[in-house]
Amino acid sequence: MLSSSSTTLKNLHLKKRLCFLLKLVCFVSSVLLFCEFLIYYVVIFQCRWPEVKGGAHVSKKEASTSVLKAIILADTHLLGEIKGHWLDKLRREWQMERSFQTALQLLQPDIVFILGDVFDEGKWSSPQAWADDVRRFWKMFKYPVSTELVVIVGNHDIGFHYEMTTYKVNRFEKVFNFTSGKLITRKGINFVLVNSVAMEGDGCAVCRASEAKLVALSHQLNCSRQKPNHSSKRCSDVEKLPAAEPILLQHYPLYRKSDVECSGEDSAPPEEKNIPFKEKYDVLSQEASQKLIWWFHPRLILSGHTHSACEVLHAGKIPEISVPSFSWRNRNNPSFIMGSVTPTDFSLQKCFLPYESRVFTIYCAAGALLVILILAHFQLLTPPFCFAQRLISKHKAV
Repeated sequence: MLSSSSTTLKNLHLKKRLCFLLKLVCFVSSVLLFCEFLIYYVVIFQCRWPEVKGGAHVSKKEASTSVLKAIILADTHLLGEIKGHWLDKLRREWQMERSFQTALQLLQPDIVFILGDVFDEGKWSSPQAWADDVRRFWKMFKYPVSTELVVIVGNHDIGFHYEMTTYKVNRFEKVFNFTSGKLITRKGINFVLVNSVAMEGDGCAVCRASEAKLVALSHQLNCSRQKPNHSSKRCSDVEKLPAAEPILLQHYPLYRKSDVECSGEDSAPPEEKNIPFKEKYDVLSQEASQKLIWWFHPRLILSGHTHSACEVLHAGKIPEISVPSFSWRNRNNPSFIMGSVTPTDFSLQKCFLPYESRVFTIYCAAGALLVILILAHFQLLTPPFCFAQRLISKHKAV
């Protein structure tokens, strides 16, 4: 009889321990599920497409079909085999993959633009390392047939001008179907893709070819904007494009002295804002910037490279938006731009991703709570109410 009672007591004790262990597993799993998966839905679900004016004569249905929904992000910097630690790679790539896939699922954009520096080591990666980086990129940034992905070249993809070679440029173009001076038109909206690394102005082979394409495209766009009864003989044989003013997409920003006038929570840190920018390294040269404005008279310029947000006006009327980095390796608060664009107007809205510091705070709080629960379970921690009871008893005794 005594033996049976002892066995029952042991079984009960074992069940309690198994039940407690199951609760711990559920708690840890819930925290991991939230921080590594659900948090992206919670944050991105709050983002909304900005409204763009369609005019009084345009119905809501017509306006919605004529608006192009575009997501713009920059500087993903997928780590390579030389500088990238495997744990850092795993963490950063998972964060970007979940953010991108969640954004596609919830926001359903028509088109996505990545403004260069897709890879961190494309400028010096071997063919094998390049192939591995490309494979990882397509896994992370896969997209449905209803969405189009357009990738623009950056200095980390092909090197700065002194590192850039025809081989590296062709390698990038083959993977992403990118050509400097390429124009894509969607819903009557003209987007000009610029290889800003090739805007050095020194007459190198890649630079000459790139500028020649841009000049030809500029001529085509300018002819398309002329009224039919004012078309010159030079435009008689030119294939006409939609008359909308183009939007420039490039990696380097146009020339500006520094980020001193930039504002916002994702602008450059205060200690960096006053550092002067170096032409042809941090920003395009003044000459190259002026050329692009003269050639295209764009209504909007979108760029990356600085890893921080900034909005500036060129020639007093042309806005340029510098898109911050999409990687948590470069920022605590990455984001992307949501744009509603029509042939005559546009509206932009920023969508912030989860702050990494907040995710770490959740993990630390969960870890502390987990330790308290374990200590309390094994009676290694005096419960607060017992401690209070002892204080009351001592007070009464006195």
